[in-house]
Amino acid sequence: MPYSQFYKDKTILVTGGAGAIGRNLVEKLARLRAGKIIILDNLSSSCIWNIPDYQNVLFFNGDIRDENDLKRVFHHRPTVVFHLAAFFANQNSVDYPLVSEDVNSRGMLKLLEYCVISGNIERFVYTNTEGGAYGSDCTMPYREEETSLRLGSPYYVSKMAGEAYCWFYHNHYSLPVSVVRLFNSYGPGEVPGQYRNVIPNFIWWAMKGQPLPLTGNKTISRDFVFVNDIVEGILRSGFFPEATGTPINIATGQETFIYELAELINLKTSNPAGTRILQQRKWDTREKIIGNNEKCRRILQFAPAAMLDTGLDLTIAWFHKNRENIDRNAAFFPGLNPALDV
Repeated sequence: MPYSQFYKDKTILVTGGAGAIGRNLVEKLARLRAGKIIILDNLSSSCIWNIPDYQNVLFFNGDIRDENDLKRVFHHRPTVVFHLAAFFANQNSVDYPLVSEDVNSRGMLKLLEYCVISGNIERFVYTNTEGGAYGSDCTMPYREEETSLRLGSPYYVSKMAGEAYCWFYHNHYSLPVSVVRLFNSYGPGEVPGQYRNVIPNFIWWAMKGQPLPLTGNKTISRDFVFVNDIVEGILRSGFFPEATGTPINIATGQETFIYELAELINLKTSNPAGTRILQQRKWDTREKIIGNNEKCRRILQFAPAAMLDTGLDLTIAWFHKNRENIDRNAAFFPGLNPALDV
């Protein structure tokens, strides 16, 4: 690991550090012997039992929009900030667009202001999503040089606004900003729920013997990236100087059809219930999402592996280990269709 000594003894702020990616990032930073890892998370889409328990991890139950919460965490004078906090995700933002904008844009702007005022930030890493940059009018596989304003949901729009703010603060205030555009992350640490991603929801339903819902048709496909590779890309983006001032895809470049994913999860969980077809959501206009990772390989010197079979095994094992907590916290609202984010 080229960054093996870089994060040692540093004070690091991870917003959204209790979430699926955040908790894995925090765990890796703790193993790298970071001096102090500060988590700021309001637990709106995460659980306190999911936070890694290390002596150098300090958790604040707070909100990036709240001045007092920001003062509390910046009082510790972090030098590296990983910004993962967000109002997640597409269907949630369609249902609550004003909240999505408030958290993902206004909250982001406040955080950047505090970084500039603090005056000692060595690196600010922002996690955008592929949908916060690329639309149905972009060429596949998606390359960083081509972006779109025809974005499918308020979540995507607000995430792209966050990236635009990053470039302003980078250019105007010389804030050392890195931006990673994450493709479909999955792995241990993500609790299923009404507004969560497709894989944890599929696993949860399959373990309960329920048919897995497919929205649209069998041609829908995505680029799935195991969470350990997501974390690796984020850490490398915070380390390599060449990663500042430019967006970088964290993608495998490999296509997985959602119906094949459902069949594989049913097989691995011995679920005989099969699948069922639901109407495609209005905001979900892209049948295929695949990223080009040439820039990741060139600048970050690594490429995420296409390891869906092994990755699913590790994720299912995490579900079994944490079954009681997951069943208690999985939130699906009565009367609503499953809102799978893919």
